[in-house]
Amino acid sequence: MTVSINIGRFILFVCLLLGIIYAGTARATEPYEIVTYPGVKEKTLSKNSLRAIFGMRLHIWPDGAAVRVFVMPDDSPLHAAFSKEKLNVFPYQLRSAWDRLVFSGTGQAPTTVGSPEEMLARVASTPGAIGYLTKSKIDDRVNVLEIK
Repeated sequence: MTVSINIGRFILFVCLLLGIIYAGTARATEPYEIVTYPGVKEKTLSKNSLRAIFGMRLHIWPDGAAVRVFVMPDDSPLHAAFSKEKLNVFPYQLRSAWDRLVFSGTGQAPTTVGSPEEMLARVASTPGAIGYLTKSKIDDRVNVLEIK
């Protein structure tokens, strides 16, 4: 009887501990938006076009301007949320696709920035740029795209 009570308590303790750990890692990031250089005329973009742009398969905006893609580091929670929610791929799948382009000589990877502040500065100052930022970091130097 004593052994089964101790095992039951142990199992309960492990379950509670795992729940606490999972709750800490499953935290959602702050709401974010897709942002572009102010000169980009597009105000809406299809999900397929967004996937093609960040998959480095769509290189030109409809007005003929070159697309410049900026992303956060692979281990960034914002990058993970963006990859999964907007592109429907895991960050490692995106990295694998970019690496194939680079190593085969048929394309290049997007430019990785180190912080939200750098993302804002680079997108705001690079013609044709696209990236993503948390809503709290967005200001009037960039346009926000609506994704349909």
